[in-house]
Amino acid sequence: MNVHTSYVLIAILAAVATMSISSAFALEQAFPGSVEEGTITAQQTLLDEIPISVWTDSSIYDHETAINVQGKVANTGSGNEVTLRVISPSNNIVTVAQLSVDNNGMFSITLSTAGNLWKYDGVYTIKVQYGGEAVNNKVSVELTGGIAYAQTTSEPTVGCGSSELSATGACVPFSISGATVTGAWFSTDTNSLTVKLGGVDEGILTVDPSSDAIRGIFMVLVDGQEWDDVDINGNEVTVMFPAGTEEIEIIGTFAIPEFGTITALILAVAIISIIVVSAKTRLSVMPKF
Repeated sequence: MNVHTSYVLIAILAAVATMSISSAFALEQAFPGSVEEGTITAQQTLLDEIPISVWTDSSIYDHETAINVQGKVANTGSGNEVTLRVISPSNNIVTVAQLSVDNNGMFSITLSTAGNLWKYDGVYTIKVQYGGEAVNNKVSVELTGGIAYAQTTSEPTVGCGSSELSATGACVPFSISGATVTGAWFSTDTNSLTVKLGGVDEGILTVDPSSDAIRGIFMVLVDGQEWDDVDINGNEVTVMFPAGTEEIEIIGTFAIPEFGTITALILAVAIISIIVVSAKTRLSVMPKF
């Protein structure tokens, strides 16, 4: 058995045992002088065998420290990017990003832990995907020193009709086949509606939340994965979900009210400028007598 074969065998065994790249392994990659050369070589071989790997510079952060995320794609394809999503302790998406991959298959991003979407303490899951859904991996980090997260429970369906589900006190028209709705809630932090399902069959869920509750629907997640088998017509969303689905999250665009005044001022200045320029242009071309 030659040396290369031995390394590949080590890589396969390590992949089966761990199923992910740990933070300690990431630190060893970042500081190769801290470990023996043979270990680094074996670890590099492991990186080359895993379709996509991801790691962070630490496993615990506060809400003022940035998270440095790095990763590697084993087999890169032309024009493909890495899709990164961060899932909060409340199972909501706090960040979505498209990351370019360099010639060595490496990618990186720095995530700020400040802001309203990162306010809760707990475990945040960083998921990466490259090309098809089969090429994916994830790493988890813990945030401390913020607000303790308390699991939100759905409100009873008292006051809602038989064709409505109760979500955080609001009644949402819906229909479903193949499963049952066991709970639902809105999140104002992420402008989203989460629906919990029970059942084992594939089916179809249609919901029509009020635009006051969720605005500009543009993405649907099925068990945390971006889903394409969806029909969005205004605020009415129809999702064809597979057997065993546990959760569907419907996400709207983010409104940033603090920029509303600035936007209005910019628009007003632009309109005034156009009027002034137009007036001067007309005066300049008028014949003189």
